[in-house]
Amino acid sequence: MKGKVYLVGAGPGDPELLTLKALRLLRTAEAVLHDDLAAPEILKLISSTAQVHNVGKRCGKKKILQQEINFLMVALAESGLRVVRLKSGDPLIFGRAGEEIESLRRANIPYEIVPGVTSALGAAAAAQIPLTHRRASSALVLITAHQAAESEAANWSKLAGSGATLVIYMPGQNYSEIAAKLKAAGLAGETPCAIISRATTRHQRTHHSTIAELTRSPRLAAPTLLVVGEVVRFADTAALAQNFVVPTISKNSDSAALFASFPSQVADFEKDEEPIA
Repeated sequence: MKGKVYLVGAGPGDPELLTLKALRLLRTAEAVLHDDLAAPEILKLISSTAQVHNVGKRCGKKKILQQEINFLMVALAESGLRVVRLKSGDPLIFGRAGEEIESLRRANIPYEIVPGVTSALGAAAAAQIPLTHRRASSALVLITAHQAAESEAANWSKLAGSGATLVIYMPGQNYSEIAAKLKAAGLAGETPCAIISRATTRHQRTHHSTIAELTRSPRLAAPTLLVVGEVVRFADTAALAQNFVVPTISKNSDSAALFASFPSQVADFEKDEEPIA
């Protein structure tokens, strides 16, 4: 009998931003394939009896190819295991979930997607930046720096010139190139922006700047996000400067107690499952 794969969002780092469903699945999974960016506090929530595989990459250095991840995920499910594919942020946003879904479909493996708090939302909340505002921006665009560099100039100009808040994932350290792209798209040099490093973790750092000053910004530790737009003016400057405090979570914590208050979901797991894809 085949098992099932759950593509689960781990959120940006703070373990208390996990959904209850993600927590339940981590506690009951028989195998977990996780990214490098999954917070250590979250990995501690995995059942001690589960197989745990680190299948992540950092700074472009791959420990395992995507095809190998797909193969391992399918093989574990075909052996009858309940598998969690744990991804930082939300699995459907820049997480290659589409490729993994295709492989599961080809193998006829049941699967389910469990959303998570994507890094853009976690970072903006931690820095107290409203991503939309009635007086500043009514739209939000999520993009990677690679996409910004590779897009046709006309399309990039439409994107940046629409007045939308831009959240640039994986901006890297070459802020000069990004600033040039933003200026070429028609954004003014005084447009505010914020760099947020390791959002919602105890190592969170933020830096407030403008497009014109972006090239002189400090090189903060990855992963980072770059928020660009007038909404950054509404940020609490104290929040931009302060560190983020991450709660300690253990098996005896309040979160563990909260999970324990749903024993029927663990004892009768199959009945509680949602329809497969």
